[in-house]
Amino acid sequence: MNTAPAEVTPESELSPVQWEPQPALPHGHEPRPKRRAWIVLGIVAALLVATLLIIVRSRSHSAAKLASDVATKPGEILRLKGTTEAVQARAILAPSLAGQSVETLTIIHLTPGGTRVKQGDLLVEFDRQAQMRDYVDKQADYQKLVDQVAEEQAKENAARAKDETELKTAEDNLRKAELEIQKAEIVSRIDAEKNQENLDEAKATYDQLRETFDLKRKAAHAAIHILEIQRDRTRQTMMHAQANANLMQIHSPLDGVVVLNTIWKEGTMGEVQEGDQVRPGVPFMQVVNPSAMQVRVLANQEDFPSLAVGQNAKVRLDAYPEMVFPARLDQVAPIGERGDFSNKLRSFVVIVAIQGNDPKLMPDLSAAVDVDISKHGQSLAAGAQPGAGSGSGS
Repeated sequence: MNTAPAEVTPESELSPVQWEPQPALPHGHEPRPKRRAWIVLGIVAALLVATLLIIVRSRSHSAAKLASDVATKPGEILRLKGTTEAVQARAILAPSLAGQSVETLTIIHLTPGGTRVKQGDLLVEFDRQAQMRDYVDKQADYQKLVDQVAEEQAKENAARAKDETELKTAEDNLRKAELEIQKAEIVSRIDAEKNQENLDEAKATYDQLRETFDLKRKAAHAAIHILEIQRDRTRQTMMHAQANANLMQIHSPLDGVVVLNTIWKEGTMGEVQEGDQVRPGVPFMQVVNPSAMQVRVLANQEDFPSLAVGQNAKVRLDAYPEMVFPARLDQVAPIGERGDFSNKLRSFVVIVAIQGNDPKLMPDLSAAVDVDISKHGQSLAAGAQPGAGSGSGS
């Protein structure tokens, strides 16, 4: 049996199932998973670059931001707390008496607080009976010593006249004895010796009277001087007593309003009244001129750089919230005060001058001061920009 050779079928006639050539990928293309990884890496790199740019930009503007702070925004307000006080005020103290030790003084007349007074008006009067009694006693002692000095002076004048008479008589006897001694040639020897003895006696008497005369004058002058010292000392004490009596009445040193201070009295804090006793040297009252008022505040070291003289402000009284007064910063202390709780903290005294007046605006009222620090912050920022540019250029 003859077998025929098998026929070869061409590739073009093969079934699609039996032959399907794979399409070739373009050059540079890779499978899809690798392409997604590259995309993620690119996004991460972009985020890192953006973060670095933000950090660099924030650091470059940090100096200007610190200089201007929040005050560079228009209308930025800084609130401070303080107490009102008068620009012109005088404290009234209980008088300290000269030469006397007094524990307390009793008030017998007192001008009520809030009363308007003029310069020279009586403010307060203390009980001065003890001072007046002391003055009368010292005045009597002074007059007694004045009379003693006059009496001793009169005695000295009489003694001086008597001593001068005796001295003149002794001088005349001496001159007479000198004339008699010149007759020695014409008188007997006995008479000549008598004349010589008379001359010696007259000369001794004159010398003795001359010496005692000076001693008597010095002794009398010393005795009178002692009395004069006692007289002047008594007069000084009398004047002190009179001055102490005058101190019991205190008059107003200026035109203004009477303000009573709160002091410690009889175990409690309060204002003085008639009949109360006050220790010498205690400031129990003050007279203020309400036409010019100010607020004294303490600014901490964080707020202090934002403050400057001339800034505008508004003052609100805690007791009268509806009242608002325009004001401006008048004084800023250059040196800070040490804090109560830490030596590293400082507080700076700031004086805010109030513009305007009101009968309710009185001293020792708590007040809130709203300071407009926007202009000061803008000036700081403007001053920091040229400095930063010059620094980068150099």
